[in-house]
Amino acid sequence: MAEPLNMLLSVATGIALAAAAGFRAFVPLLAAGLAIHFGWVEPGRGFDWLGEPVVLTALGIATVAEIAAYYLPGVDHVLDLLGAPVAVIAGIVAAAGVMVGLPDWLRWLTAIGAGGAIATAGHALNAVGRAKTGAMSGGIGNHAYSTAELASSIVISALAVVLPVIAILVLAALGVWMLQRRRRRKA
Repeated sequence: MAEPLNMLLSVATGIALAAAAGFRAFVPLLAAGLAIHFGWVEPGRGFDWLGEPVVLTALGIATVAEIAAYYLPGVDHVLDLLGAPVAVIAGIVAAAGVMVGLPDWLRWLTAIGAGGAIATAGHALNAVGRAKTGAMSGGIGNHAYSTAELASSIVISALAVVLPVIAILVLAALGVWMLQRRRRRKA
């Protein structure tokens, strides 16, 4: 009975990490790598490398660079455009990297289908939100928006590793809230 539970929890962890990649691409990869390195999460088959010190160092540098770049006026909008493929790939890799107990074909199908889709949706919504924030505030609000995105990525990544079911519930609640908000605007 523990095997199916571990499998489901690992899928929840992977999907939540992929969602976090929609906010910041490298934060969930770093979180997954750290979790693998310290033994908090079992790596998916072939993803032991994600917890290696050299990879963690590279992910740490990439994370800091990405965070800093989103605070530079103009660069944040360019990253929203060019960063979409990076966010999707990061979401897929983070998801596949922590999913265990699934046949490889199903793990990759889930990582690409669910993980890639949720990372894409999150990144697209954030790009639109940043554009609206920039237009309404003359760019002044973009720093606050970047901070909120970063905080969301960190919180979701941490929950994904520590409490994956709670992370999925938080994401579901956020999705429902966004849909209700959109319906109210249309009405």
